[in-house]
Amino acid sequence: MASSRTQITSDQLPGDPVGNKSFVSKEAFIRSMIEDERSRLEQAAGIEKTTIQQFAKPVENMFTKAERATTTLLFGGLTWRHEHLLEGVLRGLGYKVNAIPTPDVKAFQLGKEYGNNGQCNPTYFTVGNLIQYLHGLEESGLNRKEIIDNYVLLTAGACGPCRFGMYEAEYRLALRNSGFDGFRVILFQQGGGLNQSEMESGLDMNLDFFLGVINAFNVGDMINEVGYQIRPYEVEEGKTDAVMEETLDYLHDVMRDRKRFDVNNGWTKFLAGTKLGGSINYVGKFVDQLVGKAYSRTLNKAGARFNEIEVDRFRVKPIVKVTGEFWAQITEGDGNFNMFRFLEQENAEVLVEPIGTWIMYLLAQYKMKAKDRKHIGVDDSDAPLWRLDKQLGNEVRYRKKVGTMTLAEKIFKREYTRLQRALGSTLHELVDQYELQRMAHPFYNTRAAGGEGHLEVAKNIYYNSKGLAHMVLSVKPFGCMPSTQSDGAQAAVVELYKDAIYLPIETSGEGEVNAHSRVQMALGNARIKARQEFQDVLDRTGKSLDEMKAYVNDHPVLKKPMYTVPKVNEIVGTAANFALHVSDLMDGKVRLVA
Repeated sequence: MASSRTQITSDQLPGDPVGNKSFVSKEAFIRSMIEDERSRLEQAAGIEKTTIQQFAKPVENMFTKAERATTTLLFGGLTWRHEHLLEGVLRGLGYKVNAIPTPDVKAFQLGKEYGNNGQCNPTYFTVGNLIQYLHGLEESGLNRKEIIDNYVLLTAGACGPCRFGMYEAEYRLALRNSGFDGFRVILFQQGGGLNQSEMESGLDMNLDFFLGVINAFNVGDMINEVGYQIRPYEVEEGKTDAVMEETLDYLHDVMRDRKRFDVNNGWTKFLAGTKLGGSINYVGKFVDQLVGKAYSRTLNKAGARFNEIEVDRFRVKPIVKVTGEFWAQITEGDGNFNMFRFLEQENAEVLVEPIGTWIMYLLAQYKMKAKDRKHIGVDDSDAPLWRLDKQLGNEVRYRKKVGTMTLAEKIFKREYTRLQRALGSTLHELVDQYELQRMAHPFYNTRAAGGEGHLEVAKNIYYNSKGLAHMVLSVKPFGCMPSTQSDGAQAAVVELYKDAIYLPIETSGEGEVNAHSRVQMALGNARIKARQEFQDVLDRTGKSLDEMKAYVNDHPVLKKPMYTVPKVNEIVGTAANFALHVSDLMDGKVRLVA
């Protein structure tokens, strides 16, 4: 008769010391003994055991299409010129929008009060600026529920070695700490577009939206740069700012009221709702963008208005190229110590950075990554060489990616240049990203992402080697890791370019006097370079300054800011280039074009 006792194998141990006949594995038995001992030691040490709760992203209230009429989109972080034009675009698309004013020191203090410790300068300023704006809404009579229900923040996000990727979490924390828990934050990812799961149908990311935003960025770049070109040389102080404000209001209304191609309107409306109609609508919008005259005619008028300002280009000023971390080099307030206006007060001409450079950088980086990852994550990437169909399919997919981005680069640059010519000013062209890559790579690996990547190093080399600036000023937040890496590489750059004047400035909510003092010292050397350059030009021409001024007075077209002054390769300053041109006109070497 077989025994009723269950045989215990070498892999099993009794599951219960009091006689339970179930058995467990050795591993489970050992784990149980370890847990029992841990509990005993914790009790003896007086440690209270708690259950670990994993973090979960807060559930976001949706922004739906039905709420568009009652919900206001808030955004900020650019120049007021770009933001005003974006307001026009979005209002024209049917949204209620408001740009949050430029943050000040009070906003910085609010960001520190309600946010985490150890954040970077842009985080404190932008987070605190939102809280300050919401407090202003309360003071105007709205209660917190009305604000939470009727306002949404649209902001940018990113990843990589930068605290910028944590902005969204910082917004939510500060909003909760300041009593606005539940306020909606909609994230726009630089590398992947909008988070459509959060957006639902509230913000329609269609072609009209995309083209409108790009046009606002580009036109904003034009107006921004032309203002910095004219203002240092204006004869009537304040005239440039007055014309700029007037022009931007006009451009805002044009972007708001512009009629966009729609297959539902005109003779094509019989195609509405069909597959063919959808394709025609898509192509029609692109064609309208590429050949339409709406923006070019508008910029013609804006250029004519700017051209009414009288300028004196004989003022000798050092040209300072401002680069650095994206937010710090764009904002125009306390966030970067009001650096642009300070430079102008110190008798400098400021060369600002267009947003278009950043867009072209993103396109170029996408192509580089596509090349590096050509064989990663593709099912047939490891197919044998004799499977030509598999190899060809992989190659076609890669070429399609790169070809699409190359086409986007060409279209973007073409549109940018077209708008520049329509404005009629001698604005700087977009810098070739592949030339920047070649310049920077020996000093800073162009595959190192985060922040401005290799651009800070590349721009320092570019603007010094091309004779475009007397000084390069790099503005970045205190403790910004990508910019700190760039500063380390800059030591090798300035060793190579002995005559280059390069100054990195870290910004925070404090230290403005110290930063301005450092800039003043570097500007002293830049002024010496500019004055010496101008004197060398006068000696080269053999003419006196009074003779040249008399010629200009006899030819008023030379006092127009939109008059094109040729750039001589080795000459940097506006005054020096202008003096050479006037001398050539006086000698009859070139003809004066009215």
